[in-house]
Amino acid sequence: MIRHLVHLRFRDDVDAATKQALYDRLAGLGARIDGIADFRHRRNVSVETPLVRGFLDMFWFDFRDLAVRDAYLVDEVHQAIGGDIVACLDGGAEGVFVCDIEV
Repeated sequence: MIRHLVHLRFRDDVDAATKQALYDRLAGLGARIDGIADFRHRRNVSVETPLVRGFLDMFWFDFRDLAVRDAYLVDEVHQAIGGDIVACLDGGAEGVFVCDIEV
């Protein structure tokens, strides 16, 4: 299984409702892409503020395998949601950090 972790640094003017709407759209990908095992999102509660560097939000997908992850990456709906997320980030694409791990 592949866990796709995405850390986000939203602009200060992006409210909780906007974030939730984005997460709801991402969660909907589970019905669209076969092999998505789970989707979660959380707030970073680390007290190591200097190391957090403003990445206060995160989400992750669990994919059955690399092929599902790869299908997700090129999916047009995912790409549209990703564009909307990047538009809400501090620094655009500089406001996102992605890490994929095997679990």
